[in-house]
Amino acid sequence: MNNNSLKNIPYSVLDLATVLDGYTAADTFKTSLEIAQQSEELGYNRYWFAEHHNMAGVASSATAILIGFVAGGTKRIRVGSGGIMLPNHAPLIVAEQFGTLASLYPNRIDLGLGRAPGTDQVTAMAIRGENFNSAHSFPRDVEQLHQLFSADNYGAKIRAIPGEGLDIPIWILGSSTDSARLAAEKGLPYAFASHFAPAYFEQAISIYRNNFKPSEFLKEPYVMACVNVVAADTDEEAELLSSSVKRMFLGVITGRREMLKPPVQDINSYWDQLEKEAVEQMLYYSFIGSAETIKGNLQAFVSKYGVNEIMSTSHIYNHNAKLHSNKLFAGLFS
Repeated sequence: MNNNSLKNIPYSVLDLATVLDGYTAADTFKTSLEIAQQSEELGYNRYWFAEHHNMAGVASSATAILIGFVAGGTKRIRVGSGGIMLPNHAPLIVAEQFGTLASLYPNRIDLGLGRAPGTDQVTAMAIRGENFNSAHSFPRDVEQLHQLFSADNYGAKIRAIPGEGLDIPIWILGSSTDSARLAAEKGLPYAFASHFAPAYFEQAISIYRNNFKPSEFLKEPYVMACVNVVAADTDEEAELLSSSVKRMFLGVITGRREMLKPPVQDINSYWDQLEKEAVEQMLYYSFIGSAETIKGNLQAFVSKYGVNEIMSTSHIYNHNAKLHSNKLFAGLFS
């Protein structure tokens, strides 16, 4: 395997605007901007926020507002959504919001779209009301967004002002095989949530590549994989730091969602064997360790799956440790 295999791969960041135990959402937004500014200096390609609702430890519910905040505090890095959960919104509103962002920050805004609610069923009902089953309209809504962004839409009765005629790349997000077919059919780039849904990753990107139809947006398939990253000076330190993300995922599988907790020496005192296996299964595509350890594992991952871009998400409690992890990870690509 070519030791320089990471050199030509763009690397990016997914931020869930994680709220730390003992801190507030306002603190989170401040640190997110600092990490985005550092990421820009370190050559990261894009900085995305994910839409989630009704989660104590995740403050990225008003995703478009956060994108504007970070785009306004940076100069070059692309900023976008990973993703906007389209069934939660009317396509026209999304087109207007992202048209506004793209007008303020030209050629820097990405629109990643997901079909999941980004929350529990009760909250999804509160968001969507009578449109509760609107996930079934996802392909049609994506088509409508393309129409609203098209310069040819100027004669239509419904127009996105701003938005119409602007260059806003649309990505399809996936955590199962469903969206892979849609991304392939429409010839759009495909971003897979392998950081929490590893079971379908291999199958989904295979479906996407095998069924891809070239489009005006993309000539060849383009796969971005999102993975968990905890990098530190030693494997032991990284393992300690990773106890925070493991406890976070334990909260996901047990339904006890909390703010991100500080690291603990003995993670095994927090879970039983079944819970441990469930968390480790969800965290299968995680890169935890020193830069040297992660580099070997990441090169193997890239070689095996041929991904075009890597997106890292890092749930690390200590802000300086998170900045250091971000720096170590960027170093693997240069």
